[in-house]
Amino acid sequence: MRASECDIVIVGVGGQGVILISDVIGRAAVKAGKSVRGAETHGMAQRGGSVINHTRIGCRFSPMVAAGGADVLLALEPAEALRFAHFLSSEGVALVNASPVLPVTVTTGIAAYPSLEDIHSALRDVCRMATFIDATALAKQAGTSQAMNVVMLGALSRYIPLPEDLLLDALAQVVPSKYLEANIRAFALGKAEVE
Repeated sequence: MRASECDIVIVGVGGQGVILISDVIGRAAVKAGKSVRGAETHGMAQRGGSVINHTRIGCRFSPMVAAGGADVLLALEPAEALRFAHFLSSEGVALVNASPVLPVTVTTGIAAYPSLEDIHSALRDVCRMATFIDATALAKQAGTSQAMNVVMLGALSRYIPLPEDLLLDALAQVVPSKYLEANIRAFALGKAEVE
């Protein structure tokens, strides 16, 4: 990864907070004086469908990360990590929330959900490192299960060229004040998972 640039693909399902993470990164990058570009797709996200965000720090051109070009794949849902693994660089890092969100096709028995071991193995085949984090449990430990995405942001902070204080300042701008302390704890717990 380049010291001042970073290509990130953030994926999940509707309602998990993909867009909040990209918003925090974008605000922090601007405060740091870095160029930042982003693009997102969230078609059926309101119904639990896929959400994908491309965030490029230090990029002067396209907001889209090319296949095989992501320094980091941040997945808030394990199967979404598998679905979008083709974006990872062979030197990239996958950070994956270990708590699945089972789609209707799985809960009704129409389809099977891949095992976390199979997902981990597939990711290891395409990138340098794949780390699974029980972000949902850590968010509950921090004080609110709604902060799962912020646990993952804390883990991501180890891999992006932005100071922690700017990320936390940006977080304070987008999270309601009554949940801020729990979110700051969630960020710290996520960061500690990848030390």
